[in-house]
Amino acid sequence: MKQEYISGCFSDSIDYVHETGRVAFKDGSSVLADIIFHCTGSRYNFPFLKTNKIVTVEDNRVGPLYKHVFPPELAPTLAFIGIPYVITGFPMMELQAKWISLVLSDQLFLPSKETMMADTEHYYKSLEQQGIPLHRTHHLHRTKFDYPDWLANQVGVAPIDELIKKIFAQLFTIAFSSKAVRFREWDVDSWIDTSI
Repeated sequence: MKQEYISGCFSDSIDYVHETGRVAFKDGSSVLADIIFHCTGSRYNFPFLKTNKIVTVEDNRVGPLYKHVFPPELAPTLAFIGIPYVITGFPMMELQAKWISLVLSDQLFLPSKETMMADTEHYYKSLEQQGIPLHRTHHLHRTKFDYPDWLANQVGVAPIDELIKKIFAQLFTIAFSSKAVRFREWDVDSWIDTSI
């Protein structure tokens, strides 16, 4: 059975969904869908975490977190993995886990609580000055690969492979373009530059 994928994150291109499962698009095309998976995003919530309001979630900003991982007041005994998004998720999370493990095993040391807090406040201030809202605190696409490269440097490994970076960048270029509504038409092989 042939599978076709359409992007639910561009629902404004959908004209209507018929009770038969046919999805009609504003450009006049349509597909018969077996499954419609509607993604609404995610909201951070840690109801099980009791930190006396040292760590809070305000408009989807988890903080304060030094480098999106350690709350300065509770580091290194509390750490978060996978908070940043719109970035190479699994490679980033692997690097975060390595960083945390090296800190917990006393092979790496965090800056002082005051230095971590100052760095975090500086980051938040820079977002504010750029007009970036709280709910985009952990949205890292705008910084490309600065964060995972910083993590790789901390743990002493090579940065994320350039080919992975290129594929990721191309994915987001297409995903946020008008071509994104038809995943089945993507020519992924054309993204790969064999000279890298």
